[in-house]
Amino acid sequence: MTLSSVHIIGVGGYLPERIMTNADLEALVDTTDEWIAERTGIRQRHIIAEDQMTSDLAVEAAKMALLDAGITIDDIDALVVATTTPDMIFPSTATVVQSKLGGKEFPAWDVQAVCSGFVYGLAHLEGMMRAGMYKRVLMIGAESMSRIVDWTDRGTCILFGDGAGAVVLEAGGPDAENGMVGSILHADGSYRELLKAHHTHPKLSPEMHHQKIDFRIDSAGTAAVEMKGNEVFRIAVTKLGSVVKEILAKHELTDSDIDWLVPHQANIRIIQATAKKLKMDMDRVALTVATHGNTSSASVPLALNDLYRSGKLEKGQLILLEAFAGGFAWGANLLRWSK
Repeated sequence: MTLSSVHIIGVGGYLPERIMTNADLEALVDTTDEWIAERTGIRQRHIIAEDQMTSDLAVEAAKMALLDAGITIDDIDALVVATTTPDMIFPSTATVVQSKLGGKEFPAWDVQAVCSGFVYGLAHLEGMMRAGMYKRVLMIGAESMSRIVDWTDRGTCILFGDGAGAVVLEAGGPDAENGMVGSILHADGSYRELLKAHHTHPKLSPEMHHQKIDFRIDSAGTAAVEMKGNEVFRIAVTKLGSVVKEILAKHELTDSDIDWLVPHQANIRIIQATAKKLKMDMDRVALTVATHGNTSSASVPLALNDLYRSGKLEKGQLILLEAFAGGFAWGANLLRWSK
């Protein structure tokens, strides 16, 4: 059986209107713009509106990607949403997005690998589409991380933002030389205590959440992110460097073959460390961390959308996507741009 090539034919992104700057955070916790920017590279983040849900962010990004691809939801064979912040426990956010877009019957499901969700989703879909299971798929990363942040913890609340990014994938076509090259995925649950969010946070009452943040829809039972930052940083740099070497070796490529790095936008220092290992100049790295913050599974597609809209991508260029997440889960995708 001849395997199909898989291409990105549409790209989209969406950020909520509300912007929270580092100066705004100074009113919530003991921090400063200088302290945040120096340690993370973040200057601002977007915050979901009170009447919005994660699915609403996903829908807007999906609409842009479909328009960019020149197709409608009726042309889609499957829909996947990578998210850590679903609208509800069930049904999946993907089915909610499907309904809001006017789609019916085709399969729709969520992927949960936290910040690596989009990278995981691309890897899953690449295999399915190469095998002929689907022709066109809508892959979305969408998060409302502001709703699971402990806004009294300056070590974590400064990091996260909300948004959504999407791509339309298509199998086949005449351009067999370009498209998805391959993916590598890893996870190690022994690190799970270093970065986590329980269903409810034991340190904060719902009343404290409500008093502290006025833009929550319903703070009762809200999880909150807990992170041992220094340990996460050290392991992330090591694992990302390792997976990058692994995927390049698997496909008989070298650092110099990569034209663009599209990393998870967690922390500018992690991004710089990965670029240094690849001997890449930072002007070949897609960067949105300063204006988006860490949008978890949405960060890679949002960064890709930003790079694409800049007009810098050229057909045949080799792009490396990579992410590291709670779990720990991490991975990378390689693709040759074909749009």
